Amino acid sequence: MWRHLTPILIAVLLIVACSTERKTLPTEGNAVYYWRTDFRLDSTEQAFLDTYHIQRIYCRYFDVVGNRPEGPMPNATITFSSQVPDGIEIVPTVFITEDCMHQPADSLAHLIVQRIVQMNETNDIAGVREIQIDCDFTMRSRNIYYSFLQQVRKEAVKHSLTLSTTIRLHQLSMPEPPVDYGVLMLYNTGDPQKFEERNPILDIRDVKPYVHYLHDYQLPMAAAYPVFLWQRSIYGIHIEHEADMKDIMAVKQAVESERADLRQLILTYHLSNGNIHRYTHNDYEKIYRH
Repeated sequence: MWRHLTPILIAVLLIVACSTERKTLPTEGNAVYYWRTDFRLDSTEQAFLDTYHIQRIYCRYFDVVGNRPEGPMPNATITFSSQVPDGIEIVPTVFITEDCMHQPADSLAHLIVQRIVQMNETNDIAGVREIQIDCDFTMRSRNIYYSFLQQVRKEAVKHSLTLSTTIRLHQLSMPEPPVDYGVLMLYNTGDPQKFEERNPILDIRDVKPYVHYLHDYQLPMAAAYPVFLWQRSIYGIHIEHEADMKDIMAVKQAVESERADLRQLILTYHLSNGNIHRYTHNDYEKIYRH
């Protein structure tokens, strides 16, 4: 077949093939999110890391909040009461409220990266290779957020750091953000106001409408699954939401059937003693199965 094609046409076909080839994840294995304001691991949490061969902790360093006269500001900064265990790589993670992306903040990227680097030095956290930005961006804030990510990436490169971001299901319909890879958040998928109909943490019916976006989404992605509990009182009635294992496994099967790379790096949200005991050993083995 090739002998009937001109050299120019062959070159064009090769370029197209290369441009449509999806990049691979820069890492793989098992990981957790750590979303508390004090880094302190008890024996149960340490045992969990060992048992499930956790190699990375995506650790929330601080939030960035808006709606202030002085502009976006850091909030709820973590303290480190425990040392990072040997063999664990920390990925500093920063949550940014969506309203911070309603207008450009020229120095924000530089300030965030510098703050992360200083926190690493102050707390003797070595071996950091990546930072992650978490933001529930929308169509309104997407352009400013993507420009912000480009600035973060430039600042991160100065410190030999790569950049990832979280991807929510509704964001799959938008162009891919300018990062090295994304973490697909397979939790908080439903409407909390409709808790009587569906579990707002995770319900396969809320995920299915977005699965078809995965095939053509070019950004490499990891997958994050919920192991947490929501508790609240409505009209004096105490209500708890748990993500059902049947839904977790149904979602896991659905997304992995579309994207094989979603089984390469698997995270759970988030590490805590209570969450560890919420599911069985076999449950965690299934979630972390590659």
